[in-house]
Amino acid sequence: MALDKQTVAKVAHLARIRVEEDELETLAGEMNSIIGWVEQLGEVDTDGVEPMTSAVDLKLRLREDAITDGDYPDRVLKNGPSTEMHFYVVPKVVE
Repeated sequence: MALDKQTVAKVAHLARIRVEEDELETLAGEMNSIIGWVEQLGEVDTDGVEPMTSAVDLKLRLREDAITDGDYPDRVLKNGPSTEMHFYVVPKVVE
């Protein structure tokens, strides 16, 4: 897949990026280079490769799922400017 100047101009317009006319040809070449790298990734054989979330094999420490603090809504509600019935009062934003 190759991008021409018109396609690059359209993508720039859709992305709301101003690109000068004399820069379109250079940008098209750079974008084509990026697309070439992405196409090369499709050629890599990944059969038998497990998905991974990190390059380092780490195990997360687990903790007991227990409530250790809380049950003082009055102290928490002091952080807000206005409260009512144990809730924060905010201005109406939908008319």
